[in-house]
Amino acid sequence: MNASSKFAGFALGLAAVFGIAVATGAAIGPDPADPAGPAAHDSSTHEGRPATSGGPSPDEYPAGLMATENGYTLRLDTAQTTAAANVPLRFRILDQAGTPVTRYARSHDKDLHLIVVRRDMVGFQHVHPTLDQAGTWSVPMDLTRAGDYRVFADFTPEGGENLTLGADLRVAGNYDARPLPAPATTSTVGGYTVTMNGAVTPGQTSTITLSVSRDGKPVTDLQPYLAAYGHLVALRAADLGYLHVHPEGHPGDGITPAGPGITFAVTAPSAGDYRLFLDFQHEGVVRTAEFTLTVAPGTTANTPADNGHGTTLEPGNDSHGH
Repeated sequence: MNASSKFAGFALGLAAVFGIAVATGAAIGPDPADPAGPAAHDSSTHEGRPATSGGPSPDEYPAGLMATENGYTLRLDTAQTTAAANVPLRFRILDQAGTPVTRYARSHDKDLHLIVVRRDMVGFQHVHPTLDQAGTWSVPMDLTRAGDYRVFADFTPEGGENLTLGADLRVAGNYDARPLPAPATTSTVGGYTVTMNGAVTPGQTSTITLSVSRDGKPVTDLQPYLAAYGHLVALRAADLGYLHVHPEGHPGDGITPAGPGITFAVTAPSAGDYRLFLDFQHEGVVRTAEFTLTVAPGTTANTPADNGHGTTLEPGNDSHGH
């Protein structure tokens, strides 16, 4: 056999082997034209949060669990301080290039809402710091109680989407940890009683109403606070996940009454204990009513139904999710 014949035979053999390999790969691998190829089967979704099978979608996970998200970072000037009554807290919001953000879109009458609470849910504070030209926010905080705190910055960068970032702050001193208060549907503060009504089912948007009374009489002349008759912060007790809560209606729309009830849409991503903090204003004073809410397992794709109705709240009865 001459050299040309040998080369031709080798080429045919090589082509046959290559053809078998391609056919085998096609049989066991994804079709390149299939949109459900490798790029469509990423193991994570929504800014690195794990994908789930059933249950709440990634968009329903609590906010505030990360210091960095969507290219923005919450950076405290110091992560540790000493217990005192008037502690200056300074921080910056950095963009992806590490540059302090100086322009924000106003939300609920403020450019940024700062929530600070100790990890055992003691010492809740909702304040509004001031921003200097260099992009540093600052505000004095009452940190007389020592312990580990979570700092939440709720803001919307100009041209961006709303974010809530979280960071830890350690306050040195004698730490007297407190147990989570028992679930209840009433809370008293400064001579006012606030009653909570509604049903909360995990993984679904639920509606709750908090009604304000004083001396047994409904308060019907609440004053606007942060563009609403009330501002509600909800935190998951297990990890201090910050829930997205939205008030229904707004002052001056001709529909929303100035009390006694303030209605909110709440999304609880899972069963468990939650702590709720309602800020409301009356006669020029802002007060905060606090509640513990236990959300029972509801009907979700990967959680057996308890009673199919979530946690029902009724006036005068503590709710333990049963």
